[in-house]
Amino acid sequence: MNEYNCDVLVVGSGAGGLATAVTAAHHRQNVLVVEKEPVFGGTTARSGGWMWVPGNAPARRAGVQDSAEKARIYLKHEAGRHFDAARVDAFLSEAPKAVDFYEQNTSLQFDLGPTFADYHPDAPGGMPGGRSIVAKPFDGRELRGEIKRLRPPLQEITFLGMMIGSGKELLHFFNVTRSPVSAFYVARLFLKFLRDMAFHGRPMRLMNGNALIGRLAKSCFDLKVPIWTRSAVRKLLKDDRGRIIGAEVDTPTGAVKVLASKGVVLAAGGFPQDPVRRKALFPHAPSGYEHASPAPPGNTGDGLRLAEAVGATVDDTLPHAAAWVPISRPVKTDGTLGTFPHFVDRSKPGVIAITRSGRRFVNEAESYHDFCQAMFKRCTEEGSEVCAHFIADHRTFRKYGLGYAKPAPVPFGAQIKSGYLIKGDTIAELACKIGADPVRLEKTVQMFNTYARKGEDPEFEKGSTAYNRSLGDPEHKPNPCVAPLERGPFYAVKLVIGDLGTFAGIRCDEKSRVLDEKGKPIEGLFAAGNDAASIMGGNYPGGGITLGPAITFGYIVGKYLAGANA
Repeated sequence: MNEYNCDVLVVGSGAGGLATAVTAAHHRQNVLVVEKEPVFGGTTARSGGWMWVPGNAPARRAGVQDSAEKARIYLKHEAGRHFDAARVDAFLSEAPKAVDFYEQNTSLQFDLGPTFADYHPDAPGGMPGGRSIVAKPFDGRELRGEIKRLRPPLQEITFLGMMIGSGKELLHFFNVTRSPVSAFYVARLFLKFLRDMAFHGRPMRLMNGNALIGRLAKSCFDLKVPIWTRSAVRKLLKDDRGRIIGAEVDTPTGAVKVLASKGVVLAAGGFPQDPVRRKALFPHAPSGYEHASPAPPGNTGDGLRLAEAVGATVDDTLPHAAAWVPISRPVKTDGTLGTFPHFVDRSKPGVIAITRSGRRFVNEAESYHDFCQAMFKRCTEEGSEVCAHFIADHRTFRKYGLGYAKPAPVPFGAQIKSGYLIKGDTIAELACKIGADPVRLEKTVQMFNTYARKGEDPEFEKGSTAYNRSLGDPEHKPNPCVAPLERGPFYAVKLVIGDLGTFAGIRCDEKSRVLDEKGKPIEGLFAAGNDAASIMGGNYPGGGITLGPAITFGYIVGKYLAGANA
């Protein structure tokens, strides 16, 4: 078996892995990244790319008033009895330093989401904005030939493959038929997209998670860090004292013994595609298969199994083992089902969610994690399939779209034909088509409309928080999240529970050293990203609470392995 020597071996190429690699390499460590899939980027490359970092530099420059103490109060409230003081304090102390490091020493640069509120902004320590940042758009041509190995964005959340940013850019797309300025903006971007497809075969204007990975990968290549793709770790290697000294890696040219003198970092993306662990930990998936994840197919829990094989333990005590998100399943041209995560449409005025009983069950504009908890609770109480449907009238649907079915002027006949989008001339007809109680649904819509005409929602208070309103329609008054469903035809899209990443993970300390069953560090073994147990206590406090810790603990591990204190 061939041998390869390095200081640091990183297993996985998402944000946590590449952040570790960049930091360690900057501090003069010889780093190797291995990725079992043919492309690098992991779930991050498919994601929205937001990072939750209290006290971040873009927020400070914008004059946002925040503090680590205030963020700690918020996280303690959110995590409850699962609050891990040592790891949370390490995160809050090092996260702003990590952002400073990336901005000053790498290609990774950030934009602030000034109105991107915490998901529970009215809770103790919550904020109406300023804690979530995203990578600046990135020109993929800077990656040169390596762009071919960058994982593409999730197709379902693009427009014909074109990546769309959040905030003002998204508003331009919603207003394309109503504003000449928006029409010009969108046309200009679309022409650039067509140019890129003609000359490069893929979009070169990288946004969101694709931009985050693009920028981190560019930094890795600048620092001469190799990323081996199609290279799965077979097992970890130990010396006579039990210290982890490397791994056996299956590569396209054969097995390689990689010896890592400083340590091995597991950052393989958690277990969203592992039906065995899903069966054990996801209550809505009793067989492990009643679940849909937009995560890459390779995120099958390799990191967790590798760690368990050398004496590590997985924290499966969190109240929620993953970050839940409502998912719909558009039908692809080859007949397979896609995964569309519903981030934005939930908050739009004129959209409500109902179970098969025909009743609403939640403030639709609350976080996707909270939405799915409410869905599971109501469906369990009703003894029905764990699913829900979004409902909208024709005006709302054509203005904002509904899931994968895009707003005007994009045609939607194919979505009707495939069964993804369900249409009824009346509420009762729609109810019958989706298997809901028609009488109850008519009463639900009638009661909702009575108050919605005044912008009110006394039942669930949709639009009552800064987070709710941040994703509504700011031009719709008086409540950007509430409007009646009045003019047919009416439309529905079925929802099931999916995830944006797993929370249950390898137990680690504040330095991200992997712990054994006695709570002692396993020498030479570390974890980052979603392989490490979440510091959020099974809750979802704000946009980017997986990627913020990923780039922070990657920074912490990289410095630790290099013996750097600054």
